[in-house]
Amino acid sequence: MADSRILPPDWDPRAAADRVLAGLINVSAPQVRGAHDAEFCVAGGRAYIVAEANDQRAGEAAAWPFVYCVLTVVDLATLRVELTLPFAHGEQLFDNATLPPGACFVPRVLALDDRRLRCYFASEQPGVRQSQTWYRDFDTQRMAFDDTIHPVRLRTAAGIRPMEPCWFHADAVASPGGFGWPAVDFGLYIFDSFRQFEGQTYVALNNYPGAQNALARLNDAHDTFELVGHYNQPANLHLTESAVNRLPDGTWLAVCRQEGGDRNYRFTTSADGRNWTAGEPWASVPSGSSSKPTLECFDGVYHLGWQDSAMVGGVGRSVFNIDVSRDARHWERKYRFETTKSFQYPTFHAYDGVVWLTVTHGDSDPSRKERIMFGQLERLVPA
Repeated sequence: MADSRILPPDWDPRAAADRVLAGLINVSAPQVRGAHDAEFCVAGGRAYIVAEANDQRAGEAAAWPFVYCVLTVVDLATLRVELTLPFAHGEQLFDNATLPPGACFVPRVLALDDRRLRCYFASEQPGVRQSQTWYRDFDTQRMAFDDTIHPVRLRTAAGIRPMEPCWFHADAVASPGGFGWPAVDFGLYIFDSFRQFEGQTYVALNNYPGAQNALARLNDAHDTFELVGHYNQPANLHLTESAVNRLPDGTWLAVCRQEGGDRNYRFTTSADGRNWTAGEPWASVPSGSSSKPTLECFDGVYHLGWQDSAMVGGVGRSVFNIDVSRDARHWERKYRFETTKSFQYPTFHAYDGVVWLTVTHGDSDPSRKERIMFGQLERLVPA
């Protein structure tokens, strides 16, 4: 029915995306040569953006020991960068621990209250040791980090373990569906955005090289992730890097990046978060490419973001679509980002009636992983 449409008939997704692109600002420091995988939270009129960065070369890799994690603070009223603070790098000395050599990778940030932020990150050295996830807290009144770091744990079927890939893999193997991919010693990340449902905090965990995905619930102390359910089928498609949300009827929905087969996205559902269907393609996403998807819900409207295999000027990850729906079944194209700077690994959060975003951009390196951009996606219309 015409009344069920979200967008007007003359809506232009490309023009809408171009307006967004025009308003983005660079939040990476001048010395940064490579940056990727940003996340953020918004509080007190500021955005707190965490990302990987390095000062030596474009791109990023878990085997590069010079990759570090950085927090950038942006004032929303002026879109001015107020502060840039690197907070974790290999061999860094803290009051209570010293990080081992290796990259500090895939940071995530969660507001604990109106003053404290928790910044999570993985410390890894592929082929040498198991990676470990840590956290470091930030005080928004002092605008300073604590001088301590703390290890994060996993609650598995076998008990509480360090947040290391071996335990994530072992739990998948022991799960009802089993798991056949070999274990790897790095790549376990808090991947998707944190989400609140019924007073609980959930997030998708991922091991990219290990082809693992799971829904996890964060404990009240915010230091242990309980594995709720794994979704890795069909295993031959090497599903990874998922985004998870809940549908209006309470069903869980995950959209997964695919590294095997046709590289298009696969969608899986679960009634309880524990038992998941095998991933299937959707007709509304016919031409996806291997990259991070997004799945948000703002004021009752789902926003599904996916990388298109189409390319602008031969540049990879240069086309990104955002489709919207109220029921997660009937979708309309709201944005189509097309840029040779790339539009990859975006994240979106709403605050005070505005949806904000971060995204990775670049100019010349084939990866286009050179800086993090920040800005406004849209203003929410009151219901």
